[in-house]
Amino acid sequence: MSEELEIKELEDVVVRFSGDSGDGMQLAGNIFSTVSATVGNSISTFPDYPADIRAPQGSLTGVSGFQVHIGAGMVFTPGDKCDVLVAMNAAALKTQYKYAKPGAAIIIDTDSFGQKDLEKAAFKTEDYLGEMGIDPDRVIACPITQMVKDCLADSGMEVKAMVKCRNMFALGLVCWLFDRDLNIAFNFLKEKFAKKPGVAEANIKVIQAGYDYGHNTHSSVANVYRIETKNKVPGRYMDITGNKATAYGLIAAAEKAGLKLYLGSYPITPATDVLHELSKHKSLGVTTVQCEDEIAGCASALGASFAGALAVTSTSGPGICLKSEAMNLGVIMELPLVVLDVQRGGPATGLPTKSEQTDLLQVLFGRNGESPMPVMAATSPTDCFDSAYQAAKMALENMTPVVLLTDAYVANGSGALKLPNLNDYPAINPPYVTEDMKETWAPYQRNERGVRYWAVPGTEGFTHILGGLEKDNKTGAISTDPENHNLMTQLRQDKIDNIQVPDVEVLGDVDDAELLIVGFGGTYGHLHAAMDEMRAEGKKVALAHFKYIRPLPKNTAEVLKKYPKVVVAEQNMGQFAGYLRMKVDGFVPYQFNQVKGQPFVVAELKQAFTEIITK
Repeated sequence: MSEELEIKELEDVVVRFSGDSGDGMQLAGNIFSTVSATVGNSISTFPDYPADIRAPQGSLTGVSGFQVHIGAGMVFTPGDKCDVLVAMNAAALKTQYKYAKPGAAIIIDTDSFGQKDLEKAAFKTEDYLGEMGIDPDRVIACPITQMVKDCLADSGMEVKAMVKCRNMFALGLVCWLFDRDLNIAFNFLKEKFAKKPGVAEANIKVIQAGYDYGHNTHSSVANVYRIETKNKVPGRYMDITGNKATAYGLIAAAEKAGLKLYLGSYPITPATDVLHELSKHKSLGVTTVQCEDEIAGCASALGASFAGALAVTSTSGPGICLKSEAMNLGVIMELPLVVLDVQRGGPATGLPTKSEQTDLLQVLFGRNGESPMPVMAATSPTDCFDSAYQAAKMALENMTPVVLLTDAYVANGSGALKLPNLNDYPAINPPYVTEDMKETWAPYQRNERGVRYWAVPGTEGFTHILGGLEKDNKTGAISTDPENHNLMTQLRQDKIDNIQVPDVEVLGDVDDAELLIVGFGGTYGHLHAAMDEMRAEGKKVALAHFKYIRPLPKNTAEVLKKYPKVVVAEQNMGQFAGYLRMKVDGFVPYQFNQVKGQPFVVAELKQAFTEIITK
């Protein structure tokens, strides 16, 4: 870089890439995230997919976005609004500008702002910047498409293939703006396109061209910015999505337990990536089956569990509806099963690519009869690894189906994960039958924690039958005896209630908070950020965020009754608040509820919480 160009250090920055579904914004965002995570920055990402399968090019409904927040210290959210907006066409500028801060820099491809492009984006005049009230001095306007064509003129590629590289030019420009190491991006592309080296080299060349454009012109921006990592913890890091972290956590649990991993699944947005990822790891003893429907996915997993595997079935809300009968079968047979529910907008088909927390009551109570099963909720993309591991451990050690809730925001978002050491994770010890039980064993014989012993088929002397009809507590034979059914119902409930989970931790002003914020699952980052900003303004605020929902932590009532005001914030109409009122006598919280298919906005949370404090 030229000597007169100053490099300023920032604490954090938010970048949003946006363009048509086919413009590669997700790839550009993923590479920028990977580059940042690799150098030790904390990151949080939010891919914002359109609901249309393939909207017309240049249309307002077909815009795809990817927002990434990188920081020197810990960042908890992808950011309410961005410091840099990349808009690859007119529709992207029209729909995404609302996510930009007032002083944000905006990068546009002027080749995609022709008359027809402006008409598709519903601009009324050719002065699109003036029409939107955008200061031209904040806009880095360059003919990206033409420059990419010029860059690849000697490549022998077709024009259509050249144009697909536009996203890499924008990425190179952003990498220049934030002083990123291009070699990390180059290595990413070489690995991704290992079987297509020509494509990799073309993209690398275009990234370099975008970087050079910024370097040579300074791109109407006065400074280059650097975000140095603070409090570095030695280790290997990777940018990982929640779905991939979930898959890895399940593999780790199977390895720790010494079992084969089986996934029975039916493709459904936004859970399908777990099936895709696990299908790559046959060498690690993973078996994946794409079944003909949701019911078969769950039922086949139960068969694998009966046969002695760590069994998983994955889906989203609509699939939970269909799996409920087979989930019930797992409850009455008392077999270990992990049910992954990556929540999306509903009801019905609803908003397939958007995020909500609206399945909570369904997974708690959406089955016939008394059908208790543990429910957990991952709190972030990187927490999905630990949550999947713990869900598997809970299922195997307590012989029960366990629901693990994530959501589209957590599953598709990503964070910087320090690669874990499996030796640091607790052992997984299923309650297997032992040789000395042969003479007295029955299928529903239980250990001191009320958990049924597991007799894997093929274990000599332990032949048995399980099924969906109620069984006699002593013999395992089919039984319609009223007292026996009452007893078995109570035993199944007690087994779940007696599972030991960690206490819920209170963060912030633990001893003297005026307001306790309560949430669960994927809202953790936004609620934590709201608490931090309010405390910085002098308000007394605390946060209790729940990862274990059934059973609730033992200190739940104590925590909820300790503070003068409590607000339960969730992305539904009050399901967790209602559940807590059911479980904690006299608990009457304030509520903050939004069902927009989008993550919370920290500024809106702060405003609502401040109003509660001042009431």
